[in-house]
Amino acid sequence: MRIMIVAAMLGGLLPGPPVAGAQQSEDARLAGEVRAEFLHTWHAYKTYAWGHDELRPLSASYRDWYGESFYMTAMDALDTMVLMGLKEEADSTREFIATHLSFDRDVSVKNFEFTIRFLGGLLSSYQMTGDGRLLRLARDLGDRLLPAFRSPTGMPYVNVNLKTGAVRGTVSNPAEIGTLLLEFGALGRITGDPRYYDTAKNALRALYRLRSPIGLVGESIDVESGRWVGKESHVTGGIDSYYEYLLKCARLFDDEECRRMWLASVGPLNAYIADSSAGGLWYGHADMTTGKRTATLFGSLDAFLPAVLALSGDIRRGRDLEESCLRMWERYGIEPEQLDYRTMTAKDPGYALRPEIIESAYYLYHFTHDGRYLRMGREFFDSLKKYCRTDAGYAALSDVVSKKKADSMESFFLAETLKYLYLLFAPPETLDFDAVTFNTEAHPLRRTW
Repeated sequence: MRIMIVAAMLGGLLPGPPVAGAQQSEDARLAGEVRAEFLHTWHAYKTYAWGHDELRPLSASYRDWYGESFYMTAMDALDTMVLMGLKEEADSTREFIATHLSFDRDVSVKNFEFTIRFLGGLLSSYQMTGDGRLLRLARDLGDRLLPAFRSPTGMPYVNVNLKTGAVRGTVSNPAEIGTLLLEFGALGRITGDPRYYDTAKNALRALYRLRSPIGLVGESIDVESGRWVGKESHVTGGIDSYYEYLLKCARLFDDEECRRMWLASVGPLNAYIADSSAGGLWYGHADMTTGKRTATLFGSLDAFLPAVLALSGDIRRGRDLEESCLRMWERYGIEPEQLDYRTMTAKDPGYALRPEIIESAYYLYHFTHDGRYLRMGREFFDSLKKYCRTDAGYAALSDVVSKKKADSMESFFLAETLKYLYLLFAPPETLDFDAVTFNTEAHPLRRTW
């Protein structure tokens, strides 16, 4: 509640009246279209990749991350189906997961990915459906991931074996270290077992204490020694969701320490990483120790930040940054993985069907009721259909300039991209925004404890 009040005061913008009449009819039509595209993609997955982690849409085949399937797309998509009211599909998928998914495997997995996709997805779907089998799977997974945190610093190793607890990967990054507390914390609160919350919180606290004298973090760190390996600071992949979780953990758990860490971190972020030198507001790269600009790069992953700024109460800065994100999208008709915002040229021209720019439009629409964000959403949706739709789902792009497709569709397209598009257009009562906190994979978690 306090964050919401601060949002109104600091942003200077109170929510306006809900959009009515013809606009509601148009929104309902668009929500229906997004739902239809979800079903188009889901049916392609079921036809060509059922029982496997991911659909490969160009070859109408599949990919398993570790040579054997954990049903990643099915798990990631489950709560989206529930929100869309796809009861038959949701029920059958939930039953399949509850009876077939097992983490008792001699497989070394990425702690971060299994936390945000599986642990987050299981907990969210458990809260939505009340199916205790999902909670039992979540607790089993949480126990199997805990050995990852047994480093000298308490920051987790990159990989952990689900059966043996063996770890590997000493060089990690702030995102993979600091994007765990929502999921482990929710598991701890739901089960009443403090180990989960305390372990993930200790890792986040250890990382925070290692920030530079000017308050920035670098992009890679050795979890055994606590030594920074990469000292470039930014808000893109490798760092991005570290900032997101400082704020969201304060929100979900009413954790005052997380709130203080967020406030102490966002100031340096705005002082050294924010950049208005190229017209508009961007967030570039800088040296974590000196704050000196090192690159004028911004990309599709960075587009999460307008949502987080809006959630924190900085509506004006969130609006300004989303306008820059829109410029990035419109430069090529769809956003690149990385853009040099000084020259407006793509430095990494791929597009992986990422959701962040849509997520930010959804948050900003929630807080402002400004129809501009609905129009943005329509533009994003139209571009996705025009450039990424295939007969077998949706395909990433290997090049946004040529629009050449790649044979890839990660599970987050169903977990995040289409979910946020749907929620942007769906009636507000579809999901009570103020009652949930989305993890970084768009799995909504409720404070039920």
